[in-house]
Amino acid sequence: MNSLAGKKIVLGVTGSIAAYKSVELLRYLTKAGAAVKVVMTANAARFVGPLTFETFSGEGVILDMFSQPGTSLDHVTLGRQSDLIIIAPATANLLAKIAHGLADDFLSTLILAAAPQILICPAMDKEMFANSIVQANIMRLKDRGFTIMEPERGVLASGAIGVGRFPDPLLIMEKAQYLLSDHDLQGLRLLITAGPTIEYLDPVRIVTNKSTGKMGYALAKTAWRRGADVTLVTGPTHLDPPPGVKVLRVQTAEQMREAVLSDYHDQDIVIKAAAVSDYRPVTKAREKEKKKGSPVVVEMAATPDILAELGRSKGDAILVGFAAETTNHMANALEKIKRKNLDLIVLNDVSQEDRGFAADSNEVRIIDREGNEEVVPLMSKEDVADRILDRVKGLTTE
Repeated sequence: MNSLAGKKIVLGVTGSIAAYKSVELLRYLTKAGAAVKVVMTANAARFVGPLTFETFSGEGVILDMFSQPGTSLDHVTLGRQSDLIIIAPATANLLAKIAHGLADDFLSTLILAAAPQILICPAMDKEMFANSIVQANIMRLKDRGFTIMEPERGVLASGAIGVGRFPDPLLIMEKAQYLLSDHDLQGLRLLITAGPTIEYLDPVRIVTNKSTGKMGYALAKTAWRRGADVTLVTGPTHLDPPPGVKVLRVQTAEQMREAVLSDYHDQDIVIKAAAVSDYRPVTKAREKEKKKGSPVVVEMAATPDILAELGRSKGDAILVGFAAETTNHMANALEKIKRKNLDLIVLNDVSQEDRGFAADSNEVRIIDREGNEEVVPLMSKEDVADRILDRVKGLTTE
Protein backbone atom coordinates (compact mmCIF):
# COMPACT_ATOMS: atom_id res chain seq x y z
CA MET A 1 0.00 0.00 0.00
CA ASN A 2 2.06 2.92 -1.29
CA SER A 3 0.25 6.01 -0.01
CA LEU A 4 2.18 8.27 -2.42
CA ALA A 5 1.53 6.38 -5.66
CA GLY A 6 -0.54 8.55 -7.99
CA LYS A 7 -0.81 11.40 -5.49
CA LYS A 8 -0.52 15.01 -6.66
CA ILE A 9 1.94 16.94 -4.50
CA VAL A 10 3.07 20.56 -4.66
CA LEU A 11 6.62 21.11 -3.40
CA GLY A 12 7.19 24.70 -2.38
CA VAL A 13 10.83 25.80 -2.10
CA THR A 14 11.87 29.05 -0.43
CA GLY A 15 15.09 31.07 -0.19
CA SER A 16 17.22 29.05 2.21
CA ILE A 17 20.63 27.46 1.79
CA ALA A 18 18.82 24.19 2.53
CA ALA A 19 16.97 24.49 -0.79
CA TYR A 20 19.43 22.06 -2.37
CA LYS A 21 18.17 19.34 -0.04
CA SER A 22 14.71 19.75 -1.55
CA VAL A 23 16.08 18.18 -4.71
CA GLU A 24 16.71 14.95 -2.79
CA LEU A 25 13.21 15.13 -1.32
CA LEU A 26 11.81 15.57 -4.83
CA ARG A 27 13.64 12.46 -5.99
CA TYR A 28 12.21 10.39 -3.15
CA LEU A 29 8.68 11.61 -3.82
CA THR A 30 8.79 10.91 -7.55
CA LYS A 31 10.44 7.53 -7.01
CA ALA A 32 7.51 6.64 -4.73
CA GLY A 33 5.13 7.37 -7.61
CA ALA A 34 3.93 10.87 -6.72
CA ALA A 35 3.34 13.53 -9.37
CA VAL A 36 5.18 16.58 -8.05
CA LYS A 37 4.80 20.18 -9.17
CA VAL A 38 7.53 22.49 -7.88
CA VAL A 39 6.85 26.11 -6.95
CA MET A 40 9.88 28.27 -6.15
CA THR A 41 10.16 31.74 -4.70
CA ALA A 42 12.45 34.22 -6.43
CA ASN A 43 15.02 33.89 -3.65
CA ALA A 44 14.93 30.08 -3.80
CA ALA A 45 16.00 30.30 -7.44
CA ARG A 46 19.13 32.13 -6.29
CA PHE A 47 20.24 29.02 -4.39
CA VAL A 48 19.19 26.23 -6.82
CA GLY A 49 18.34 26.68 -10.49
CA PRO A 50 14.81 25.76 -11.59
CA LEU A 51 16.23 23.46 -14.26
CA THR A 52 17.42 21.06 -11.56
CA PHE A 53 13.88 20.65 -10.24
CA GLU A 54 12.44 20.43 -13.74
CA THR A 55 14.84 17.60 -14.54
CA PHE A 56 13.77 15.46 -11.59
CA SER A 57 10.06 16.33 -11.60
CA GLY A 58 9.57 16.10 -15.37
CA GLU A 59 7.47 19.27 -15.17
CA GLY A 60 8.05 22.99 -15.51
CA VAL A 61 8.71 24.95 -12.34
CA ILE A 62 6.43 27.84 -11.38
CA LEU A 63 8.41 30.91 -10.32
CA ASP A 64 5.87 33.75 -10.13
CA MET A 65 2.32 34.73 -10.91
CA PHE A 66 2.63 36.32 -14.34
CA SER A 67 5.89 35.51 -16.15
CA GLN A 68 4.68 32.16 -17.50
CA PRO A 69 1.63 31.66 -19.73
CA GLY A 70 -1.30 30.01 -18.02
CA THR A 71 -0.21 30.56 -14.43
CA SER A 72 -2.34 33.57 -13.44
CA LEU A 73 -5.05 31.37 -11.85
CA ASP A 74 -2.96 28.31 -11.16
CA HIS A 75 -2.63 29.33 -7.51
CA VAL A 76 -6.32 28.42 -7.19
CA THR A 77 -6.56 25.34 -9.40
CA LEU A 78 -3.19 23.87 -8.39
CA GLY A 79 -3.94 24.19 -4.69
CA ARG A 80 -7.39 22.63 -4.95
CA GLN A 81 -6.37 19.78 -7.24
CA SER A 82 -3.39 18.68 -5.14
CA ASP A 83 -3.48 16.06 -2.40
CA LEU A 84 -0.71 17.64 -0.33
CA ILE A 85 1.45 20.77 -0.28
CA ILE A 86 4.94 20.49 1.21
CA ILE A 87 6.90 23.66 1.94
CA ALA A 88 10.51 22.56 2.35
CA PRO A 89 12.50 24.48 3.32
CA ALA A 90 10.27 27.15 4.85
CA THR A 91 12.01 30.39 5.82
CA ALA A 92 11.07 32.65 8.74
CA ASN A 93 9.77 35.13 6.17
CA LEU A 94 7.35 32.63 4.66
CA LEU A 95 6.17 31.47 8.10
CA ALA A 96 5.34 35.08 8.95
CA LYS A 97 3.48 35.65 5.69
CA ILE A 98 1.34 32.53 6.06
CA ALA A 99 0.64 33.19 9.74
CA HIS A 100 -0.67 36.66 8.96
CA GLY A 101 -2.42 35.91 5.67
CA LEU A 102 -0.07 37.81 3.38
CA ALA A 103 0.10 36.79 -0.27
CA ASP A 104 2.59 38.65 -2.45
CA ASP A 105 3.91 35.86 -4.69
CA PHE A 106 2.69 32.63 -6.25
CA LEU A 107 3.63 30.35 -3.35
CA SER A 108 2.06 32.41 -0.57
CA THR A 109 -1.07 32.98 -2.69
CA LEU A 110 -1.26 29.25 -3.44
CA ILE A 111 -1.20 28.45 0.28
CA LEU A 112 -4.09 30.83 1.02
CA ALA A 113 -6.18 29.32 -1.79
CA ALA A 114 -5.32 25.69 -1.05
CA ALA A 115 -7.79 23.08 0.18
CA PRO A 116 -5.49 20.09 0.92
CA GLN A 117 -3.24 19.40 3.86
CA ILE A 118 -0.11 21.52 4.14
CA LEU A 119 3.17 20.25 5.61
CA ILE A 120 5.68 22.96 6.53
CA CYS A 121 9.35 22.18 7.20
CA PRO A 122 11.14 25.23 8.69
CA ALA A 123 14.91 25.54 8.25
CA MET A 124 17.00 28.48 9.46
CA ASP A 125 19.78 29.45 11.85
CA LYS A 126 19.25 28.55 15.50
CA GLU A 127 18.78 32.14 16.74
CA MET A 128 16.15 32.78 14.07
CA PHE A 129 14.28 29.60 14.88
CA ALA A 130 14.39 30.29 18.63
CA ASN A 131 13.17 33.86 18.16
CA SER A 132 9.90 34.39 20.04
CA ILE A 133 8.27 35.94 16.96
CA VAL A 134 9.08 32.89 14.82
CA GLN A 135 7.87 30.54 17.56
CA ALA A 136 4.64 32.53 17.90
CA ASN A 137 4.07 32.26 14.15
CA ILE A 138 4.66 28.51 14.28
CA MET A 139 2.16 28.12 17.13
CA ARG A 140 -0.35 30.21 15.20
CA LEU A 141 0.02 27.95 12.16
CA LYS A 142 -0.36 24.80 14.26
CA ASP A 143 -3.53 26.21 15.81
CA ARG A 144 -4.90 26.79 12.32
CA GLY A 145 -4.35 23.18 11.23
CA PHE A 146 -1.00 23.34 9.46
CA THR A 147 1.36 20.42 10.08
CA ILE A 148 4.78 21.63 11.20
CA MET A 149 7.75 19.28 11.02
CA GLU A 150 10.28 20.50 13.56
CA PRO A 151 13.82 21.09 12.27
CA GLU A 152 16.66 18.90 13.49
CA ARG A 153 19.55 19.75 15.76
CA GLY A 154 22.95 19.74 14.08
CA VAL A 155 25.64 21.79 12.36
CA LEU A 156 24.01 24.73 10.57
CA ALA A 157 25.17 26.72 7.54
CA SER A 158 26.66 29.38 9.86
CA GLY A 159 28.82 26.74 11.51
CA ALA A 160 26.83 26.97 14.74
CA ILE A 161 25.33 23.88 16.34
CA GLY A 162 21.67 24.03 17.29
CA VAL A 163 18.07 23.45 16.24
CA GLY A 164 17.21 24.71 12.77
CA ARG A 165 18.66 22.07 10.44
CA PHE A 166 16.57 20.88 7.49
CA PRO A 167 15.00 17.51 8.40
CA ASP A 168 16.20 14.35 6.72
CA PRO A 169 14.35 14.22 3.35
CA LEU A 170 13.44 10.58 4.02
CA LEU A 171 11.69 11.62 7.23
CA ILE A 172 9.81 14.34 5.38
CA MET A 173 8.66 11.73 2.87
CA GLU A 174 7.61 9.46 5.76
CA LYS A 175 5.52 12.32 7.18
CA ALA A 176 3.95 12.87 3.76
CA GLN A 177 3.05 9.18 3.56
CA TYR A 178 1.50 9.38 7.02
CA LEU A 179 -0.60 12.41 6.08
CA LEU A 180 -1.83 10.74 2.87
CA SER A 181 -2.59 7.33 4.40
CA ASP A 182 -6.11 6.15 5.25
CA HIS A 183 -5.30 5.62 8.97
CA ASP A 184 -7.42 2.49 8.93
CA LEU A 185 -5.64 1.24 12.08
CA GLN A 186 -6.50 4.36 14.07
CA GLY A 187 -7.31 3.53 17.68
CA LEU A 188 -5.46 0.20 17.69
CA ARG A 189 -2.41 -0.43 19.90
CA LEU A 190 0.31 -2.61 18.41
CA LEU A 191 3.36 -4.16 20.04
CA ILE A 192 5.95 -5.33 17.52
CA THR A 193 9.26 -7.06 18.20
CA ALA A 194 12.18 -6.88 15.80
CA GLY A 195 15.80 -7.81 15.27
CA PRO A 196 17.99 -10.41 16.89
CA THR A 197 18.77 -10.98 20.53
CA ILE A 198 22.31 -11.59 21.73
CA GLU A 199 23.64 -13.82 24.52
CA TYR A 200 27.06 -13.24 26.05
CA LEU A 201 29.85 -15.82 26.25
CA ASP A 202 32.11 -13.24 27.89
CA PRO A 203 32.22 -9.41 27.92
CA VAL A 204 33.33 -9.42 24.25
CA ARG A 205 31.95 -12.52 22.52
CA ILE A 206 28.27 -13.17 21.83
CA VAL A 207 25.93 -15.77 20.38
CA THR A 208 23.33 -14.31 18.00
CA ASN A 209 21.66 -14.85 14.59
CA LYS A 210 21.40 -13.25 11.14
CA SER A 211 18.33 -11.09 11.77
CA THR A 212 18.73 -7.40 10.91
CA GLY A 213 15.32 -6.22 12.13
CA LYS A 214 14.22 -4.98 8.69
CA MET A 215 10.90 -6.85 8.68
CA GLY A 216 9.91 -5.79 12.19
CA TYR A 217 10.89 -2.18 11.54
CA ALA A 218 8.88 -2.21 8.29
CA LEU A 219 5.86 -3.45 10.24
CA ALA A 220 6.28 -0.72 12.86
CA LYS A 221 6.68 1.98 10.23
CA THR A 222 3.66 0.94 8.16
CA ALA A 223 1.46 0.41 11.24
CA TRP A 224 2.31 3.95 12.42
CA ARG A 225 1.66 5.28 8.92
CA ARG A 226 -1.77 3.66 9.02
CA GLY A 227 -2.63 5.39 12.30
CA ALA A 228 -1.84 2.77 14.96
CA ASP A 229 -0.24 3.49 18.32
CA VAL A 230 2.94 1.44 17.97
CA THR A 231 5.49 0.16 20.48
CA LEU A 232 8.61 -1.45 19.01
CA VAL A 233 10.74 -3.74 21.17
CA THR A 234 13.98 -4.17 19.29
CA GLY A 235 17.18 -6.12 19.67
CA PRO A 236 20.48 -4.60 18.45
CA THR A 237 20.24 -3.32 14.85
CA HIS A 238 21.83 -0.62 12.70
CA LEU A 239 18.40 0.71 11.66
CA ASP A 240 17.07 4.16 12.48
CA PRO A 241 13.96 4.08 14.67
CA PRO A 242 10.72 4.59 12.73
CA PRO A 243 9.10 8.01 13.21
CA GLY A 244 6.21 8.27 15.64
CA VAL A 245 6.95 4.92 17.27
CA LYS A 246 7.77 4.21 20.93
CA VAL A 247 11.04 2.25 20.88
CA LEU A 248 12.27 -0.06 23.66
CA ARG A 249 15.82 -1.34 23.13
CA VAL A 250 16.93 -4.68 24.55
CA GLN A 251 19.79 -7.11 24.04
CA THR A 252 19.10 -10.53 25.51
CA ALA A 253 16.11 -12.84 25.22
CA GLU A 254 15.28 -12.31 28.89
CA GLN A 255 15.36 -8.54 28.45
CA MET A 256 13.01 -8.85 25.47
CA ARG A 257 10.68 -11.05 27.50
CA GLU A 258 10.54 -8.49 30.32
CA ALA A 259 9.90 -5.60 27.91
CA VAL A 260 7.15 -7.48 26.05
CA LEU A 261 5.36 -8.73 29.15
CA SER A 262 5.41 -5.30 30.78
CA ASP A 263 3.48 -3.80 27.83
CA TYR A 264 1.56 -6.82 26.55
CA HIS A 265 -1.75 -6.43 28.41
CA ASP A 266 -2.23 -2.88 27.11
CA GLN A 267 -2.09 -4.00 23.47
CA ASP A 268 -4.74 -4.96 20.93
CA ILE A 269 -2.26 -6.71 18.63
CA VAL A 270 1.17 -8.28 19.18
CA ILE A 271 3.38 -9.17 16.21
CA LYS A 272 6.49 -11.13 17.17
CA ALA A 273 8.84 -10.57 14.23
CA ALA A 274 12.04 -10.76 16.29
CA ALA A 275 14.45 -13.66 15.90
CA VAL A 276 14.92 -14.50 19.56
CA SER A 277 17.93 -16.66 20.42
CA ASP A 278 16.79 -20.18 21.32
CA TYR A 279 19.78 -20.84 23.59
CA ARG A 280 22.15 -18.94 25.85
CA PRO A 281 25.42 -19.94 27.50
CA VAL A 282 24.82 -21.36 30.96
CA THR A 283 27.60 -19.18 32.33
CA LYS A 284 29.11 -15.88 31.22
CA ALA A 285 32.81 -15.45 31.84
CA ARG A 286 33.70 -12.35 33.87
CA GLU A 287 36.77 -11.63 31.75
CA LYS A 288 37.50 -12.10 28.07
CA GLU A 289 38.40 -15.73 27.48
CA LYS A 290 41.84 -16.20 25.93
CA LYS A 291 42.17 -18.22 22.76
CA LYS A 292 43.08 -21.85 23.39
CA GLY A 293 44.60 -24.40 21.07
CA SER A 294 42.12 -27.11 21.99
CA PRO A 295 38.37 -27.24 21.18
CA VAL A 296 36.08 -25.40 23.59
CA VAL A 297 32.76 -26.82 24.72
CA VAL A 298 30.09 -24.32 25.73
CA GLU A 299 27.10 -25.58 27.70
CA MET A 300 23.88 -23.96 26.51
CA ALA A 301 20.46 -23.58 28.15
CA ALA A 302 17.12 -22.80 26.50
CA THR A 303 15.95 -19.18 26.56
CA PRO A 304 12.34 -18.32 27.50
CA ASP A 305 9.76 -18.96 24.76
CA ILE A 306 8.17 -15.52 24.75
CA LEU A 307 5.64 -16.30 22.02
CA ALA A 308 4.38 -19.44 23.77
CA GLU A 309 4.07 -17.52 27.04
CA LEU A 310 2.00 -14.85 25.33
CA GLY A 311 -0.18 -17.52 23.72
CA ARG A 312 -1.07 -18.97 27.11
CA SER A 313 -2.45 -15.63 28.35
CA LYS A 314 -3.41 -13.81 25.14
CA GLY A 315 -6.98 -12.95 26.15
CA ASP A 316 -8.66 -10.87 23.44
CA ALA A 317 -5.39 -9.71 21.89
CA ILE A 318 -4.49 -10.80 18.35
CA LEU A 319 -1.19 -12.68 18.38
CA VAL A 320 0.96 -13.03 15.25
CA GLY A 321 4.16 -15.04 15.05
CA PHE A 322 6.85 -15.64 12.45
CA ALA A 323 8.33 -18.96 11.37
CA ALA A 324 11.74 -18.80 9.70
CA GLU A 325 12.20 -22.22 8.12
CA THR A 326 14.62 -23.96 5.79
CA THR A 327 12.82 -27.33 5.47
CA ASN A 328 9.33 -28.76 6.08
CA HIS A 329 8.04 -25.22 5.91
CA MET A 330 4.29 -25.71 6.06
CA ALA A 331 4.32 -28.55 8.58
CA ASN A 332 6.54 -26.61 10.96
CA ALA A 333 4.41 -23.47 10.63
CA LEU A 334 1.13 -25.32 11.29
CA GLU A 335 2.62 -27.04 14.32
CA LYS A 336 3.84 -23.71 15.68
CA ILE A 337 0.54 -21.88 15.23
CA LYS A 338 -1.30 -24.55 17.23
CA ARG A 339 1.33 -25.10 19.92
CA LYS A 340 1.70 -21.39 20.63
CA ASN A 341 -1.98 -20.46 20.25
CA LEU A 342 -1.45 -17.91 17.48
CA ASP A 343 -4.05 -16.17 15.34
CA LEU A 344 -1.72 -15.84 12.35
CA ILE A 345 1.75 -17.04 11.46
CA VAL A 346 4.01 -15.58 8.78
CA LEU A 347 6.11 -18.24 7.13
CA ASN A 348 9.54 -17.30 5.77
CA ASP A 349 11.75 -19.53 3.64
CA VAL A 350 15.11 -18.18 4.83
CA SER A 351 17.16 -20.54 2.68
CA GLN A 352 17.04 -18.11 -0.28
CA GLU A 353 19.42 -15.16 -0.37
CA ASP A 354 17.13 -12.56 -2.01
CA ARG A 355 14.53 -12.70 0.76
CA GLY A 356 14.28 -13.09 4.53
CA PHE A 357 17.21 -12.13 6.73
CA ALA A 358 19.16 -8.99 5.73
CA ALA A 359 17.34 -8.60 2.39
CA ASP A 360 15.17 -5.60 1.50
CA SER A 361 12.54 -7.87 -0.03
CA ASN A 362 10.58 -10.82 1.23
CA GLU A 363 8.23 -13.56 0.05
CA VAL A 364 6.00 -15.01 2.73
CA ARG A 365 2.95 -17.14 3.36
CA ILE A 366 0.38 -15.89 5.87
CA ILE A 367 -1.45 -18.76 7.55
CA ASP A 368 -4.41 -18.61 9.93
CA ARG A 369 -5.57 -20.99 12.68
CA GLU A 370 -7.65 -23.05 10.23
CA GLY A 371 -4.67 -23.55 7.93
CA ASN A 372 -5.90 -21.12 5.27
CA GLU A 373 -2.92 -19.76 3.38
CA GLU A 374 -2.23 -16.49 1.55
CA VAL A 375 0.87 -16.45 -0.62
CA VAL A 376 2.56 -13.04 -0.73
CA PRO A 377 4.95 -12.90 -3.70
CA LEU A 378 8.40 -11.34 -3.58
CA MET A 379 8.09 -7.60 -2.85
CA SER A 380 9.58 -4.95 -0.60
CA LYS A 381 9.34 -5.59 3.12
CA GLU A 382 7.17 -2.50 3.58
CA ASP A 383 4.70 -3.87 1.04
CA VAL A 384 4.81 -7.26 2.79
CA ALA A 385 4.14 -5.44 6.07
CA ASP A 386 1.05 -3.84 4.57
CA ARG A 387 -0.24 -7.25 3.46
CA ILE A 388 0.30 -8.66 6.95
CA LEU A 389 -1.45 -5.68 8.53
CA ASP A 390 -4.36 -6.08 6.10
CA ARG A 391 -4.88 -9.60 7.43
CA VAL A 392 -4.56 -8.44 11.02
CA LYS A 393 -7.08 -5.68 10.42
CA GLY A 394 -9.48 -8.29 9.06
CA LEU A 395 -9.25 -10.19 12.34
CA THR A 396 -10.19 -7.07 14.33
CA THR A 397 -13.56 -6.91 12.56
CA GLU A 398 -14.49 -10.58 12.99
